[in-house]
Amino acid sequence: MRLTSRTLDQIHSPIGAAFALVNQRANRQPLLDMSQAAPSHPPADVVIEHIAAVAASPNGAFYCPQEGLPALRDAFAAELRRDHSTGGTGEADVTADDVQITAGCNQAFCLTASALASSGDEVVLQEPFYFNYDMWLRLDGIVPVAVAGEFSIEALSHAITDRTRFLVIVSPGNPTGVTLTADQIHEAADLAQAHGIMLLLDETYRSFRPTTEASHTLYSRPNWRDHVVTLHSFSKDLALPGYRVGAVVGHPDLLAEVMKLLDCVAICAPRIGQEAAIAGLLHAGSWRRDQRLMVASRQAKFEAVMAGQPGGFALVSVGAYFGWVKAPAHLGGSQAAVRWLITEQDVLAIPGTAFTSTDQSMVRFSFANLGPDLLDELPARLTA
Repeated sequence: MRLTSRTLDQIHSPIGAAFALVNQRANRQPLLDMSQAAPSHPPADVVIEHIAAVAASPNGAFYCPQEGLPALRDAFAAELRRDHSTGGTGEADVTADDVQITAGCNQAFCLTASALASSGDEVVLQEPFYFNYDMWLRLDGIVPVAVAGEFSIEALSHAITDRTRFLVIVSPGNPTGVTLTADQIHEAADLAQAHGIMLLLDETYRSFRPTTEASHTLYSRPNWRDHVVTLHSFSKDLALPGYRVGAVVGHPDLLAEVMKLLDCVAICAPRIGQEAAIAGLLHAGSWRRDQRLMVASRQAKFEAVMAGQPGGFALVSVGAYFGWVKAPAHLGGSQAAVRWLITEQDVLAIPGTAFTSTDQSMVRFSFANLGPDLLDELPARLTA
């Protein structure tokens, strides 16, 4: 098998590579798994009860409409209108026709990217970038153009060429946890519109921002569908990562192209995941608020235990599920630091080189799945 851009080793999943090191550890103490941003607890009781009933129903295993179950598209459009409206003339304009349900947010990105760009086209990514997005673009022959450093409209603008098809923004960021302001997101949309390209905004961790204010008001713009497409996940705040359900929100013409690709790879998103998301959106509001508060409390705990820079590990940024941490120089870089953490200290994390084009000695810690007692153990593991 010949790959067009990188060798197979170079595009191997960083999660898989990190897990492979688990078998090489000394096994002296329980593993602190800080590798993935996926809830480790079950969904709300009302969701479990609903999916059990669906599984036992005569139509529980049938295909869904390719665009997604109508009840889910309606419920999610209503939530976006509620969360992104400002009142008066600022009412968000999102309907079910703007929503395409996918088998998770990863698939939402892959299908949308392939619908918007072809081999040889360019896509501008803010670096650090989510590694699966970089992997997919390269596998599809699309050229990722990374813009390193803090968010800067000027820097992003300089990266755009006549081959650029869209600009990718992730907020809150994976791996950094950084949450962009509404003004920054609006500026990115303005930039995309000015250059005649699309802004692709990934809001997987929207529920875990440090504010209840609208993340943006783009849906209130009369022509937002012409230059903005947003990606979403139901995995995090509904605790449904294995049910594989996400969404693309954008122009119906774009969604028609996405649906063609979906037909080729999955036919439709899994019914059981869509039914779970419906129950969660409609009936698990208080449970979802509790999960957000729980993640916020764990973030506060993580910040507290990292405040003294244990073992020389320095917290650079934090938010949503993630801590973006600089490893001490003596460990010899990002991948060497993660190897030491896993094999010697039984801490499973992801090397920063999965998210950056150069080795900056960074490590991504996903803290949200560790309770306070386990987070209390982290400083000792980092200093041993």
